[in-house]
Amino acid sequence: MSPTPLAPHADRLLPADPGTRDIARELYRTVADAPIVSPHGHVPAEWLADDEPFSDPTSLLLTPDHYTNRMLHAAGGVDLADLGVPVGTELSEEQSRGAFRKLCENWKVLRGTPVQFWFESEFHDVFDVKVRPSAETADQIYDQIAGCLTRDEYRPRALYKRFNIEAMATTDDPCSPLDAHQRLAADPTWDGRVVPTFRPDHYLEPARPTWRTLTQNLAAVTDVEIDGYAAHVEAMRVRRQFFKDNGAVSTDHSHADAGTQRLSDAEAERLFREALAGTITPPDGDALRRHMINDQARLAVDDGLVMTLHPAVHRNHDSATFERFGADVGGDVPHAVEFTRALQPMLDAYGNAEGFHLVVFTMDETAFSRELAPLAGWYRGLFVGAPWWFIDEADAIMRFRRSVTGYAGFAKTSGFIDDTRAFCSIPARHDVSRRVDSAFLASLVAEHRLAMDEALETIVDLTSTQPKKVFKL
Repeated sequence: MSPTPLAPHADRLLPADPGTRDIARELYRTVADAPIVSPHGHVPAEWLADDEPFSDPTSLLLTPDHYTNRMLHAAGGVDLADLGVPVGTELSEEQSRGAFRKLCENWKVLRGTPVQFWFESEFHDVFDVKVRPSAETADQIYDQIAGCLTRDEYRPRALYKRFNIEAMATTDDPCSPLDAHQRLAADPTWDGRVVPTFRPDHYLEPARPTWRTLTQNLAAVTDVEIDGYAAHVEAMRVRRQFFKDNGAVSTDHSHADAGTQRLSDAEAERLFREALAGTITPPDGDALRRHMINDQARLAVDDGLVMTLHPAVHRNHDSATFERFGADVGGDVPHAVEFTRALQPMLDAYGNAEGFHLVVFTMDETAFSRELAPLAGWYRGLFVGAPWWFIDEADAIMRFRRSVTGYAGFAKTSGFIDDTRAFCSIPARHDVSRRVDSAFLASLVAEHRLAMDEALETIVDLTSTQPKKVFKL
C-alpha cells in the first residue's frame, strides 16, 4: 500500500464558514510571507556565528523541542534518553535514526496538537517531505532530511534568510561575554539581526544555593565589589549596559510569582547581607527578590531596555527526570498567578514613565481578561504578552484575542512570540498566529464590527508593527 500523502491544507485554521473564510484568506495573504520578527527565543547565536552544517535530523528537529519530548514521554511512553535528551548529547547515526523512528511511530499521539501542525509544516515546507510520518515512512523521511542537511542551503545562515527572519533575539546569562553576537556584528558577510536578551533570574533569587557563586561571578565580570545591596544594583546596571551596547533590546524575568513589593532601604540591606552570608531564609529571599525586580524596572526606565515578565511556572516538576536529564526537557508545569496586587508597586512607580515598556506573559489564561487586559488598558507602559509556551496553540490564541481585545485593543498586545529552541519550527509557529489572527479579524469584519480596510491594516500591525514597537526593534 502506498504511503499516505502529507499535504497540509491551504485553509488550515481558517474559519469553516465560507463567507468568513474568504475574508480570512484575503487577510492572511497580506501577511503570509511577511518577515518574521522574533523578539524572544532560545536559538543559540553560535549556530549563526559558526554557520556549521546541522549534524542530523534528530538533533535539529526533535531533541530541542520540549513540546514534542513531553508528548512522546507522556502519551507515547518513550524514554527521553531515546530522543537524544538532553540537548547537546552526541548521537550516533543509529541513535539519531532510532529517535526519529520513535517520533514517526507515535505520530498519532500528536493529533490535534500544535506540534502536529509545526512538524507537518517543517517537513513539507522546509524539507519537501510528501509522505505522512509513520513507522513505515520513518526511514524515508529521515534520509530525505539528512540529505538536505548536507547541502549549503540548509546551513543556519541560509535557513535564516530562507525563513525571512528580520530580527531574532536569543536568551543569555548576565555574565556571558556574548562572543557569538560580537562575531556576528563584526562579520561583513552577515546582514541579519540577532540580539541578546539579558536573563538575570538566578542572580535575583538570593535564597538559592547557587546565588553566592553567581554573585561572585557578577562581581568579577563587572569589577564591582558586591559588598552590599547598592553595589549589586550597580553591577546589574553595568551588565545591562554591556548587553545594550551589544544590541540587546530587552531583559527577561521568570519567577514563582509576579511580586514587586519594595522593602525599606535598611531592610533590603539587612537581607542582602544575610544572603551574602548564606543565612537568608526562603521567605526572606522571596521578599528581597521582589524588591530586586522592582529595581530592575527602575533600571529599565534609565537604560530603555524592555522588561518582560513570565511568572508562575513550577520548574522541573518531575524531580526524577530533573536529576537524570537536567532542566528544560519538558518537565515544567504552570500554576495560577495573581497580577493586580503583585504588580501595583512597580506600575505605581513606573507604569506611566516615559519609555518604560513592560510585557507580561502568562500561562494562566484566566488572568488575561480579569487582570492583564484591564491593567494594560490603563498603564501606558504595560503590554499583554501573546500566548506562549503551553498556550501558543490555535484555540488558546483565539481565546486570547477574545479575552483581551475588548479591554485593551490590539495596540496594547505584544505580537507573537515563538519562544523556541527548535529553529526550523519558527516559520510554522508564526504561521499559526497569522492564520488565527486572520480568522479573528475576519469574524469582526463578517459581524460588521470592523471595516475591511481596518482589518487589513490591523493584521499587518499584529504581524510586524506591534512586535517592533513594543520591543523597540
